[in-house]
Amino acid sequence: MLAQEIIRIKRDGHTLARAHLDAFVRGLVDDSWSEGQAAALAMAMFLQGMSRAETVDLTQAMTHSGRVMDWRGADLHGPVLDKHSTGGVGDKVSLMLAPIVAACGGVVPMVSGRGLGHTGGTLDKLASIPGYNTAPDVATLHRALRSAGCAIIGQTADLAPADRRLYAIRDVTATVESVPLITASILSKKLAAGLQGLVMDVKVGNGAFADSPAMATTLAESLVQVANGAGLPTRAWLTDMNQVLGSSCGNALEVLEALDFLTGRWREPRLLAVTRTLSAELLVMGGLADHATQALQQVDEALHSGRALEQFARMVSVLGGPADFCERPGHYLPAAPVQLPVLAPRSGFVAGMATRDIGLAVVELGGGRRQARDTIDARVGLSHFVQLGQAVQAGEVLAIVHAADASAAERARQTLLAKVLISDQTPALAPVLLQRITAREGTPP
Repeated sequence: MLAQEIIRIKRDGHTLARAHLDAFVRGLVDDSWSEGQAAALAMAMFLQGMSRAETVDLTQAMTHSGRVMDWRGADLHGPVLDKHSTGGVGDKVSLMLAPIVAACGGVVPMVSGRGLGHTGGTLDKLASIPGYNTAPDVATLHRALRSAGCAIIGQTADLAPADRRLYAIRDVTATVESVPLITASILSKKLAAGLQGLVMDVKVGNGAFADSPAMATTLAESLVQVANGAGLPTRAWLTDMNQVLGSSCGNALEVLEALDFLTGRWREPRLLAVTRTLSAELLVMGGLADHATQALQQVDEALHSGRALEQFARMVSVLGGPADFCERPGHYLPAAPVQLPVLAPRSGFVAGMATRDIGLAVVELGGGRRQARDTIDARVGLSHFVQLGQAVQAGEVLAIVHAADASAAERARQTLLAKVLISDQTPALAPVLLQRITAREGTPP
């Protein structure tokens, strides 16, 4: 099947058959399609769009382009479940959700990514823990899942390899912002992970990839319908990303906040709401709770009893981190040499923040990447961040900058003063949980 004929079909606005998409994916993996041909089809898909059936077929073909995890021989104790976020600033939900679900009887083999752009990556956060191995061998992964019920790791080379090549091509050909291609990219890796249930956290707002409710809804509906069409039960929540989620952003700082959350020392209300709701969704989907109310009670009990913290500690230990990490995080996590408070220039209410720019300020400090090969400084970031609607007095702390040197700290301070709006009026606040998206019965894939 000639590549140029497949490109022509989509270029002219026609529907690609499963055989066409299978040929395309094979060509990505065995290099029989050139970079130019793959880029041409990606652009045709971007411009002409893809039907739901095409998106399902592409997702399934990419899923089977490499190894599909089979957990039947792993002697796991519960349903295999996972959560995925489209990314935001201060989004550390995975660090708490995985051990919470594990404490309630689920098994969470969470394949996560590194940060690029203004959003942080879960793997970068965990990499701040000395010895933590984000790429364990199969035996260690299975041991972690049996012992801790969860393992947050990175994508292996043989998991959905077609996605890796196609994304690299999309990244340099201005074809990233395609809902069908985003859908296939995310779900091919999740389907290859052998899951029995998935919850999607689709962020919306000025700190999210989807900055409008319409775009976020379209993406969430695509993810839910395609995943279910491909055989993976999936639900989604639209959640607000018009402010930093939680009170910190930056890798080691977010791990510290996650530990405060698991121990009960500090649970920022918006972060708690998102974590509880997404965890409860998975418990119902996995048959571990009969309904949402019961699931939320189980989540709360896992937190209050300390079992979620125990599961997190086991995961860290089995994957190579310190056995006493949760007892002595300050001993192991790196701390920035400079900490500079950002003080409110006037009294009033926190009425808005440019969340994406705040995320970029963390990148400028060294806490994120401009390019994939950049090295992360796990020490840097922002803590004690104010929340929208909070009343502040002149001279009160809006945030604390953690930086490698004084000049970087001062640049970040000036940026934050320009990106946080203080008003005389109390702002209208949107709820953090905006909308629940489920599969529509009777809707064809």
